[in-house]
Amino acid sequence: MHIRLRQKEAGKLLPTDIVFQTGLWGTVKSRLGWKPLAFDFASSELDGDVLVLTKTLLPGISVAYVPQGPEFCPDPDQYGLFLEALSGAVRQHVDPTVVLIRYDLPWESPYVDQADSGRTQRQSFERPEARLQELRMNFGTKRWNLRKARVNLTFADKLVLDLSRDEEKILADMKPKTRYNIHLARRRGVRVIPASPSSLPVFYELYRQTAKRNHFHLCGYRHFTALFPAESPAPDSPEVLFLLAEHDRDILAGAIMVISNRTATYLFGASANAKRNFMAPYALHWAAIQAARAKGCLHYDMGAVSPVKDPDHPHFGLYRFKTGFGGQVIHQSGSWDYPLDDEGYRIFRNSETLDRILHTA
Repeated sequence: MHIRLRQKEAGKLLPTDIVFQTGLWGTVKSRLGWKPLAFDFASSELDGDVLVLTKTLLPGISVAYVPQGPEFCPDPDQYGLFLEALSGAVRQHVDPTVVLIRYDLPWESPYVDQADSGRTQRQSFERPEARLQELRMNFGTKRWNLRKARVNLTFADKLVLDLSRDEEKILADMKPKTRYNIHLARRRGVRVIPASPSSLPVFYELYRQTAKRNHFHLCGYRHFTALFPAESPAPDSPEVLFLLAEHDRDILAGAIMVISNRTATYLFGASANAKRNFMAPYALHWAAIQAARAKGCLHYDMGAVSPVKDPDHPHFGLYRFKTGFGGQVIHQSGSWDYPLDDEGYRIFRNSETLDRILHTA
């Protein structure tokens, strides 16, 4: 397989539902020290475009990162061949210090049973161990060089709601407890209001409380300020929505989401330790659903969940909360590496800090 690349401005990336493959995301990441590169690609099987981010993370060692891309993909049995060809083409356009290309693939996992792919919540889904995934991904490639990353940088499993239905139908398809908690929050006087970047310090304090309570890694404050441009965005640029849920003068929860094309993507959320019985997060997501529908969205991407109902999975709490809103769990292919320099890649592969570096850089 041969792929032709043509570099272009990141602001000229094609409209897409994947916010991480937009010019906006390139701008956001550039504020965090990444260099965005955009390319049109063409092959005999597939055309499209892709956003690639590069950054030096250690002296003389850089990485290239493709966040939730490329959007367009071949048939599953061609995944590896396509990535090998794309990697070879991208290699010609990045700095020689780049030791790997990491793809955070939005493509459906090849391990989804197609006869079962329409089910809202599958009772069973399991990926093979990394070694067996690599055997399948590399089948037919020339170099057998694709490696399964140890950790998925964004998520391999996510919950997506269909917003094409009317509000009554969306509510009716929720679990009774979720529907009850939405109404309970309203009865107790919880209000959801649009917020401006000036409220980010308040949101970040809630985020700190949430991280401590749920034992997840804390992103730095700059990751949130980077989302809000100083200048007015272009008319066709994705739109950042910032919502806060309040009761009296207390801010109880907050969410940041981005509307790109016809999808609203939930990026960050937080809730206070106080007044948890007021169910503010339920009111917040219901308001987000209403706002997304008002702007013409067809889907609400709520982000990471465990692949199935598994109490031992670290994302089970997210699964339990988010699946209450209905929707479908989507299983993706996750993060894959294409090493360009074996020794440099070995340094990263053996480093326990690799994924933290990439998450926080």
